[in-house]
Amino acid sequence: MSAPDTTTETAQPVGEPRNWWHRSHPTFAALTGFFSGMLFVTALPGAFAAILRAVFSTETAEELFPFVLFGLALPIFLLVKRKTRRFAVFMVIGMAITALVVLGVASLVVYFMVQYDAS
Repeated sequence: MSAPDTTTETAQPVGEPRNWWHRSHPTFAALTGFFSGMLFVTALPGAFAAILRAVFSTETAEELFPFVLFGLALPIFLLVKRKTRRFAVFMVIGMAITALVVLGVASLVVYFMVQYDAS
């Protein structure tokens, strides 16, 4: 009588990646969501303005720029869908923190510029 096989090796289907980042790792979703939010806040308005300026005149591009707010539909859509909700939560956190940092630094720069200009 032979002893039962105690090796419990999980069989991977052929073609399935064995790397942890391909299996929806929670840290991966959090990091990619956060940095996607940072990129979304910084790059989307700039890219939208560049495209508008390349296609339209300056006056028309300035009038159409507020339509960049329609870009907020993407994070809202991702929050609604259950499968992408974790990613979207961290994306919104990244967007909010980036916006706060940009506004905080801009306000400090304006404050110091006004202070040194008055003296």
